[in-house]
Amino acid sequence: MSQENLPIEHLYFTETNLEQILANLDVVRNRIHPQATDDEGVNEQVFPSVCLIGLGRCGSNIALDVASLVYDARTNYMREVESQEILENESEFRPMRWIRKHLPLEGKDGFKPVFLIEPIVLLGDLDKDIEGRIRFSNQEGRAKFLEEYTKLQIMDLSEVHAGGAGNAPILGQYLAKIILNKDATTFRNENWKQMHSYLVDSCGIKANQSRLYFYIFSAGGGTGSGMASEFGLAQQFSYLSKTFDYRSDQSKMADKRHSFVFEPIFTSGICILPNISGKNVEISEALHINAGRLLTKYISEEWNFSYNEEREEDEVPADVMERIRPWNSMMLISNDIMRYAEEEDGGDADSIDVNTMEKYANQYISQQIFNILTAQAVTTDYDEDYFRRAGIDIAETIRLDANDLFMSLAGPVAVAYAESVVNESTRQDSVDIDDLFCRSIELPHFNSDTSAIEGVSVLPVESERYREAIKNYRKSGYDATTLNHLHFFKNCSSIVSIISLPRDYKLSFTALNRLKMHLNRLCPNTTLKRYALVIGASANLSLTTLIAKSPCLSDDFLTLMVAYMKRCFARDDYRYTDEIDKAIIKMIQDTDFDEALVDKFFTTYENPAKILDTNWYAIKPMYEKKYRELIDNNQRFVSINDIRLDIDNVKNAIKYLREIYRHRISKTNVLTLNS
Repeated sequence: MSQENLPIEHLYFTETNLEQILANLDVVRNRIHPQATDDEGVNEQVFPSVCLIGLGRCGSNIALDVASLVYDARTNYMREVESQEILENESEFRPMRWIRKHLPLEGKDGFKPVFLIEPIVLLGDLDKDIEGRIRFSNQEGRAKFLEEYTKLQIMDLSEVHAGGAGNAPILGQYLAKIILNKDATTFRNENWKQMHSYLVDSCGIKANQSRLYFYIFSAGGGTGSGMASEFGLAQQFSYLSKTFDYRSDQSKMADKRHSFVFEPIFTSGICILPNISGKNVEISEALHINAGRLLTKYISEEWNFSYNEEREEDEVPADVMERIRPWNSMMLISNDIMRYAEEEDGGDADSIDVNTMEKYANQYISQQIFNILTAQAVTTDYDEDYFRRAGIDIAETIRLDANDLFMSLAGPVAVAYAESVVNESTRQDSVDIDDLFCRSIELPHFNSDTSAIEGVSVLPVESERYREAIKNYRKSGYDATTLNHLHFFKNCSSIVSIISLPRDYKLSFTALNRLKMHLNRLCPNTTLKRYALVIGASANLSLTTLIAKSPCLSDDFLTLMVAYMKRCFARDDYRYTDEIDKAIIKMIQDTDFDEALVDKFFTTYENPAKILDTNWYAIKPMYEKKYRELIDNNQRFVSINDIRLDIDNVKNAIKYLREIYRHRISKTNVLTLNS
């Protein structure tokens, strides 16, 4: 599909010169593997299978934390450590204790297994000083880490915009559109041209081995919330436009490195939702409106891409290209996790300072990414001596690849997590598997044995009600009927479970079956269940479960989405009443969807001015002038008005919720001719 014939909705720049793409990839490869260039000057090192893209202040901080976690794993295992007493006497912050406990420093028989899955980490922000913020922070060891972790790359986008998005996602989205619509070769910063080829132009091809991309951002802000979905859409657009390009002239090339061999990629947004409940939180905050916009936009796009039955049967590729969504799935992690964890630990959430709250949040998210990475990592992601030194039989590992996740996870996803301390002397039958499973779906809490934060990333229902439901679940001897009526579990369409074991611990067949039984009973209508068994990547027995689609029926999700619709779409008569709240619940539950109700309550387009404390009509031309100056082509001009969400987004979002609300499966009956 040529650059000239792109659908009008998407004017993303895509490099079409294959030689230029490969040259740019070689530059990136040499940057992240500086020591691996051979005599001919061609670096044959493969790209890591995973890439993390941290966008905005929150997203870049979390991506940086994950990179630090992996780096600490390497340094802790590779160096001779000081005596255990010194470590025990250190007064450490909880996340550091978690790292220590996950990276046991004493090896068996003199071996020190090295956990070396190292993702590429890209950090991007509209803040001109992102590099300064990262390089000159006073975190101990930061300078050495930045120097040695060559897979960490900073995307300097300041020549397009040197400030933030002012807590307005539509501005963040528009600025990202300018960045991605502008010819990457015209940027003064050469690095962007090369990063663009890695992230957008080459995804899915043979020369770029990265297959999993995780976009990390805060839904409540302006920069991350606005930029993330635009970057995801540009990547999906480039990937799909090449898969629909059936020209075979490339395949005649003698050098197979140059051929386009498309493989599935899996992309996921990791979305940090703002605090939604608590003594001092009001639902009308701009953070909630911003998050609601992102959720509405994503599930309306997901409806269009996956479910919309109004499209033609013989849909042509160009139509598919107009229906793309930014990611295969979007993982939801609530910031309220930190408040629940502190309350469960006997503390008072009101007394925690902002930085501590943020560190807790980053710790929880880092844990989840860490475990997801281990579940799908290919052997090339490890140090070549890893398996030999660790004494791990690779044949015992059950891995999830990008295609498994691509087929298993779509739409909104929640995470459930727990871990138990085990060691070589722990008997297989002494680990309480029932308790491990229950802890993974409880309200977030600290595990005093491991310093990890456990629990579910988004609550199915309001916290007090859910706390009571979990209490009844334990009391009843783990009888799933106390929980599986909640839509979060009842309407779940697919599940991915990742079980991580220490090197020397064998999980019994019975224990694994009990875990599967709990999942089957808790989520009775799942169509697809996938399991990964990872050995040697953790010091503890840990369970991560990804719950797909049904999280959009959780209280938090609905509350944020409707808060946005009321603020930015509602007609004046309904903006401050609860009529819209009741109407949307009714629209989801009713057998037939009356679209006229949506027209009655809402205007045709969102009004961004409703969340800005300034004159929207004065801001709009300033940003559009920036677009015209940077992309001097009237045919490629996009107005901010063109990227507003409209009433069709609202209708599609409600249709998606209706679809998930009605999710059921029919049980297989055994048939026989022998009556």
